[in-house]
This record gives sequence, C-alpha cells and structure tokens, in this order.
Amino acid sequence: MATSTQTRPLVSTEWAQAHLADPGLRFVEVDVDTAEYEKGHLPGAVGFNWQTQLNDRVRRDIPSKEEFEKLLSDAGIDNDTTVVLYGDNNNWFAAFALWLFNYYGHDDVVLIDGGRKKWLAENRPLTTDAPSPARTSYKVAKINSALRATRDLVLDTVRAKSRNLVDVRSAPEFTGEIIAPPGMPETAQRAGHIPGAINVPWAQAVNEDGTFKSADELRALYTGKGVDPSRPTIAYCRIGERSSHTWFVLKHLLELDDVVNYDGSWTEYGNLIGVPIEKNV
Repeated sequence: MATSTQTRPLVSTEWAQAHLADPGLRFVEVDVDTAEYEKGHLPGAVGFNWQTQLNDRVRRDIPSKEEFEKLLSDAGIDNDTTVVLYGDNNNWFAAFALWLFNYYGHDDVVLIDGGRKKWLAENRPLTTDAPSPARTSYKVAKINSALRATRDLVLDTVRAKSRNLVDVRSAPEFTGEIIAPPGMPETAQRAGHIPGAINVPWAQAVNEDGTFKSADELRALYTGKGVDPSRPTIAYCRIGERSSHTWFVLKHLLELDDVVNYDGSWTEYGNLIGVPIEKNV
C-alpha cells in the first residue's frame, strides 16, 4: 500500500482528510445519484458513473478487462496506486467499485467509513473543481473470478443447499410484497427470493452516521440470522450494489474465507424461466 492505512480496507474520514494530497493515492467517488459528484466532492477526487462506466448496459455485465483498464488509466490510476473509494447511500456503489477492483486483481483499495454522508455531516472540505490527472497505462494482472457468483453457481446452491444465500434487500422485496424499491427502474418479472435464502437487509450492518457496526455486532447480526460462517456464502440483492456492501462486510470486515457477490442478483434470477422462487405473501 502506498500509504499506511488500517489493518482492514476501511479508513476514517479523519484519515482521508489528512491524506488528501498524498502522492500515490487516488480518491474516487461513486454515487447512486450520479449528479452528486458535480455538487461537490473531496478535493482531488475523480468521479465514476456506475451507470455508464461500471456497467456495460448492452451486455448487462460488468466492464470488460479492456474497459476497466481504460477507465483506470483515464483516472490517473496505475497498478501501484492506493485507491480510496467513497460515495452516497452509505457507500452502496463505492462498495460495488471496490468489489470490481478486487475482481480485477487490484487489492490496494479502501473505503472511507461512512462515505459521503459522514463527510458532509462533519463539514469536511468539498470542491466543484474536477481534477485532470495525468493518464497512466493501467494493466489488469489477474482476474479473481472466484469473487463473482454466476447464475449456474446459484442454481447449484439451490439444488445442493451447499452455501449460505444472503438476500440483503428490504423485507418487502424478500417476501415478494414488492419487486423493487419505489422509483427503481431495474426490475424482474417475478417477486420473491431465492429458495433457502436468509434475509439480512444491508442497512442492518451500518450505524446511523453511515459507518459500519463493530465486528462483534456484525458477527452477532449474521450468525443470529442463521448465516453459518464455516460455509461458503453468496450475497445478492436486486442489481448487485447492495450485495457488494454486504460482501464487503463478510469478506473484509468479518474475514470469512469464501464469500462471493451475485451481481446478476434478482434482476437476473427473477427473470429466469423454469427456476424455483419462494414468496412469503
């Protein structure tokens, strides 16, 4: 890591402000509301648009290796850069971006605990000036495909009951009362959840200020809901961003051995023909 952080990939707002100008670091904002960055962001931070830069909307897929390399190169990130991520909605899409970085083999990446919400609440510095970083030639050295759940892995899990399935959506989504949160355009044909899934809404892992709960609190939360830490785990939601948040908790904060993110989530599974679902309404 270019600059010492903490023992896990989570840094405080205090740490972030103290290191804004450090060489070898690149701050990146990723918001649910893609207009937030222009309203004001951390000095020196670049903004990634999750809709156009972290998704391929034609393939309904994550960016290709080549697209990811170009994105990071344009942002002035090289293979030795420590990337510091943050965003709105308690780091929903910042966590998704961190999962992407890990998927493409870049492990030198951290989240600002509390994200944009905590930064604003503490009246920390913002700017509307967009940086112009010197372009690099970023190259993906490896792809950690084991961090990503495919629909085949999910269907195998349903058949064999071999993994924890953690549905991080709201209770009304899980039970099938609604298909998607109000105003969210990405949806599915059916409501409900994957058979055998345990509902642990992502928001239960954070405090009121947007920071993550302590490791002891998180451990009690997931085990109390029936998540067996000795088993492999798949996290899913609707489009993969809330599940990335929970994946970060389980993988990086609780350090479970085998945790994967199902980024296809309910918009894929709920549209599949001939697969089982469960409903509680």
